[in-house]
Amino acid sequence: MGNLLRLLSRDDAPKYDVFVDFENAEPSESEEETYYYVQDVLQHSRDILLELQTYKGAGNEIREAIANPRSEARQVRAWEAVLPLVSKLKQFYIFSQSLEEVVPRILWELCSGPRTPREHLETQQALVKQFAEILDFVLKFDDLKMTNPAIQNDFSYYRRTVSRLRLANQNIEDGLEVPNELANHMSLFYAHATPMLKVLSDATTRFVAENKDLPIENTTETLGTMAKVCQRMVDNRDICTRFKNEETILFVLRVMVGVIILYDHVHPQGAFTKTSHIDVKRSIRVLKEQPPNVVEGLLNALR
Repeated sequence: MGNLLRLLSRDDAPKYDVFVDFENAEPSESEEETYYYVQDVLQHSRDILLELQTYKGAGNEIREAIANPRSEARQVRAWEAVLPLVSKLKQFYIFSQSLEEVVPRILWELCSGPRTPREHLETQQALVKQFAEILDFVLKFDDLKMTNPAIQNDFSYYRRTVSRLRLANQNIEDGLEVPNELANHMSLFYAHATPMLKVLSDATTRFVAENKDLPIENTTETLGTMAKVCQRMVDNRDICTRFKNEETILFVLRVMVGVIILYDHVHPQGAFTKTSHIDVKRSIRVLKEQPPNVVEGLLNALR
């Protein structure tokens, strides 16, 4: 398969002119079981992003509590402001665990069997669309998280307060929104600049490691082909005009960037080498042809 793809890549432009119907793809009978399994998780992604987008934090209450350590009223006010926010952070983390569970399932469908990567993209469009939606969600979530320092500030304050209450011998364990072990896992999750990408790349790396009968090239070449197809879909005006929604173009660009980053994490040599299956320079060129305010974050993600 690897030799075949290298031969194709010598004249890869027309070879990767595949239209993936990211707007309307419906599962075939053979895709249905995995599709609905993944959809049970993915259907919550929009709500997660909306919750994160509207996350304001408890910065004012925390500052007042820290500045007035002897004011019981201010301590209570800060604690009551932080608790519902920590509940949201717990919800985000639990969703990341659900995402981690479905990724290997969808990767198996898209990377195993006798089909070439292109054939997978052509014949399993509903699953390709779902995988693209996962990548889109991951980039959006991490971008929102990265620009909102209140998330880590709120959770750090919550943990400090819990520690202080424990030292004061107050029995609070039963009433905690986040038990200690879960809080430790959440701390590690939110410590990453891009926590959802870390979950996705770890899940993909683990998928490769646990399926030793499946050559790593099956996974990396599928990712590489998907990146090339996305790049060509935006580059080829005839394909672009088939989309009904302008937002779909940006979606395809985000997916292209997400696949490149994921490929870079999984492939032993990474995406930014001469032997890579992905033409990163051409992908960057395609990004730069878009309005700067639209793709600035995507270009930064590749730097």
